[in-house]
Amino acid sequence: MSTSEEGVQTVVALPTLPQSKYSKRVLLKSILTRSDQGLGLVGESVVIGGWVKTSKELAKDPPTTTTSTSMTTIDSPPTKDVTCVEIFQSRIPLFRSIFKVLNGSHSPRRRRFDSIVPVKPVPYVVYLQVNDGSCVPCLQVVLDSSVAPIGQFSPTGTSILVEGVLRQPSTSGKHSIELEVKKIVHVGTVGTAKYPFAKTRLTLDTLRSYSHLRPRTITVASITRIRSSLAQATHMFFQSHGIIYIHTPIITCVDSEGSSEKFQVTTILGKEVGKDESNSVDDTGAANLEAIKSAYKEKSNKIEELKRSESNKEALIIALQDLQKVNELALQMEAREKSKPRNSSKDGKSDFFHRQMYLTVSAQFHLESYACAVGSVYTFGPTFHAEKSQSTKHLAESWMVEVEIAFADIEDIIECAEDYAKFLCHWVSENCLEDMKFVSKRIGKNTVDQLQLVASSSFEKITYKEAVDLLNKITDKTFEAKVEWGSALTDEHERYLADEILKRTIIIYNYPKEVKPFFVRVNDDGKTVAAFDVVVPKVGKIIRGGQREERAEMLSARIKEFSLPREDYQWYLDLRRHGTVKHSGFSLGFDQLVLFATGLDDIRDIIPFPRTVGNANL
Repeated sequence: MSTSEEGVQTVVALPTLPQSKYSKRVLLKSILTRSDQGLGLVGESVVIGGWVKTSKELAKDPPTTTTSTSMTTIDSPPTKDVTCVEIFQSRIPLFRSIFKVLNGSHSPRRRRFDSIVPVKPVPYVVYLQVNDGSCVPCLQVVLDSSVAPIGQFSPTGTSILVEGVLRQPSTSGKHSIELEVKKIVHVGTVGTAKYPFAKTRLTLDTLRSYSHLRPRTITVASITRIRSSLAQATHMFFQSHGIIYIHTPIITCVDSEGSSEKFQVTTILGKEVGKDESNSVDDTGAANLEAIKSAYKEKSNKIEELKRSESNKEALIIALQDLQKVNELALQMEAREKSKPRNSSKDGKSDFFHRQMYLTVSAQFHLESYACAVGSVYTFGPTFHAEKSQSTKHLAESWMVEVEIAFADIEDIIECAEDYAKFLCHWVSENCLEDMKFVSKRIGKNTVDQLQLVASSSFEKITYKEAVDLLNKITDKTFEAKVEWGSALTDEHERYLADEILKRTIIIYNYPKEVKPFFVRVNDDGKTVAAFDVVVPKVGKIIRGGQREERAEMLSARIKEFSLPREDYQWYLDLRRHGTVKHSGFSLGFDQLVLFATGLDDIRDIIPFPRTVGNANL
């Protein structure tokens, strides 16, 4: 409602209810997240679907002689005087129990009494808190026992699709609107004996054991919506800046990170034995063949002796038969040895791709080839690391956003990374209000403030040398790893800089060339490289990047310096030989970003199906 200058009240029209095109239902988000909390929809007939979070059953009062249609609970006091007959009727269950005790269950008197006063079932109503995954709040759904048996609707986790009328709540509480059910379209019952969420609230640690069911919790559903929104924002940012989306391969022979722990892709697993077993089997087979050949030689010599003596023809015949059997066995074993698959773990020539292939750890090299042709590109997909780490920040399968921009130096790419990080933090704080309020209440109180701080303040830029000097000035803190020039900064070092010393998001750049990959451009001092990392408070490093080495002779020298097989990087060197340009890029750990946005501590809680060492439930 609004009032004009003439004092006339007018109704402000709110958006009507949109129906989901492909499921023909109304999302609860369109009802409950309106500015009027749905009050402007009273009287609307809608179809909603969702899952029961909690339920409460109440019995209606027995009908009275008045025409009032109001209902109270069974514990409510009477609203008017009652007659003796009404009192007698209300005591019928008590009289029936007395007759049953005195006369037995087959008493004729009981049958006559029942025939005189028939007993009607007590009417009930159930209040269901239903959520469909589109928003944090639940809709209160009211189901009367006259519409359907309410027992099957009450268990937590029950799915319902119902048609009803929106109305103001019939009972006082936190809800502004509720749905009175008129028709049941579908109900999916729950086996309460085995349903893990039926009784108590489970911890996030326990929920990981039920990765197929945990999205039904409000917390995980909220994290999922935040993750989805950040993914949407990622594409919006790059597309708006003319950066092209590229699909890069998951199966590759390229390892841009130089990691020794990779997942190998093979089709011959189980078709041939492992290296050690193969060697032992080959050795055993060769030894048996040599023993048979030796036996064949001995039997041949014995036959020659029998022939010379001519004393025992029967023994000669038997010896000739044995020699023939040994010869056949030797031929069979030779054929078997020749047909055995040889171990191809080194060259992979007998495998599907005829060489060793792995699940990708980074798409950077493939992006570089496209950046040198179409300008600026990005990709968004899974990467794989086989380190057997139990860290709360490590996943075997994680998601990464990677960017490559042609004709860009380190200053350009740092500016892009900073703008991108700020855009994401601003986006999620503005477009996920309900979910951010929920995670702030349940997980981290300062989560929204931290996001807004990153979005609104400039990042502190310091060189690697300045970072080492700042850490070495700390006297009241002992780090697990020693801080000195030439050593890599650990997660502990980086977080201490962001959390305790500078108290903001920082960019560390110009690292020693020994601690960064071979493809990063060497600076003019010959000691450092044009690499940078973005470190946010509480989480640590979320972005790493730098300017790529575009000089073919320098890149070739770096490959030799790292003792890498030159033949594997000929195509990478070709990019420098044929129309080379300076270009830069970065990668953002998307899971680390979601971790920062939600305030959680364990990365396994923000990915739908976490894969870690020894754990892959689905």
